[in-house]
Amino acid sequence: MTTTVLAQDAIYWSFVGRGVGAILLYAVIGVLLMLLGFWAIDLTTPGKLPQMVRAGLPNAVTITAAGMLSMAFIIVVAIYSSSGSLLEGILSSLIFGLVGIIAQVAAVRLLEWVTRIDIGEVIQSEERRAAANVVAAAHVALGLIVAVAVL
Repeated sequence: MTTTVLAQDAIYWSFVGRGVGAILLYAVIGVLLMLLGFWAIDLTTPGKLPQMVRAGLPNAVTITAAGMLSMAFIIVVAIYSSSGSLLEGILSSLIFGLVGIIAQVAAVRLLEWVTRIDIGEVIQSEERRAAANVVAAAHVALGLIVAVAVL
């Protein structure tokens, strides 16, 4: 009886250990991809986005928040859809997350170009601009589209 209980305990703790390890690895991947997503938005946006956000420019904050939310959709679905071994799941999450971020940022910039929104002027404005809401909605919508495409 004692041997059976100890064996079950070992199996249980092994399961818990793998689960905790997976959570930590996916959390690290999620944070890294979010940082990369922020960097991609900053790189493709005129001006220094972190400085504008810290300064509280309302349009920069709105667009950045929507961009980060859309990146999170992509990353969450990339992690959710990963299957197989832990290594395969991590690799597919990284690959789909990276491709998704690139596709999402490119699509938003294309939409800004097609609609002729001067994103540099919009985000640097100290007054709220309606165009910021359009760009923010585009971030969220395209993030959802890309996320579902990962599935």
